[in-house]
Amino acid sequence: MIITIDGPSGTGKTTIARRVAERLNFTYVDTGAMYRAVTYHFLYNERSLETFVFEIRVVEGEKHYFVGGEDVTAGIRSPDVTRHVSEVSAHADVRKLMVALQRRLAEGTDAVFEGRDMATFVFPDAELKIYLDASSEVRAERRYDEFVSKGLHDIGKDDVLEDILRRDTYDSTRDLSPLRRADDAHYIDTSDLSIDEVVEDVVSRTRN
Repeated sequence: MIITIDGPSGTGKTTIARRVAERLNFTYVDTGAMYRAVTYHFLYNERSLETFVFEIRVVEGEKHYFVGGEDVTAGIRSPDVTRHVSEVSAHADVRKLMVALQRRLAEGTDAVFEGRDMATFVFPDAELKIYLDASSEVRAERRYDEFVSKGLHDIGKDDVLEDILRRDTYDSTRDLSPLRRADDAHYIDTSDLSIDEVVEDVVSRTRN
């Protein structure tokens, strides 16, 4: 069974998708981390897919992401990568490479895939499709708190909100696989819901 969880940044996708996978004993795949890894490669190594080598390894029970042998698990969550990931993700060659890898990861397994075009493009036949949303203000507050928790105190809330709105516009209007809700996806507004409430909602839908 394939479950897709799509939506804009700051909706809780990563945490929710991971917890849903844990509850169901499914494989969890953070496709956003994959695009962030390519972005990291472009920013700090070179702008070439030919030299991009990506691996997912389990380190002390947690998934870690490696680019060219370097553990970039923390680096791909930096503000710099966040600012550029939408632009890099819009490149046709990048998406072609990532989609092929994502579909290979789904072969013969029960998995939860989190991203922006999982239901509309990568897995249009997924058994359960979820679209998470929240107000831009709530999403910006969550992203700001995330940065602060990582010790990044030189970023203002207004800057985070501006970046959220910019990414929303870019992701929803790009020509290739734009961010949108699939017609058969279940819509959940997480603005006033706890992580546990959303997880329970998603898990309950697998029983219907």
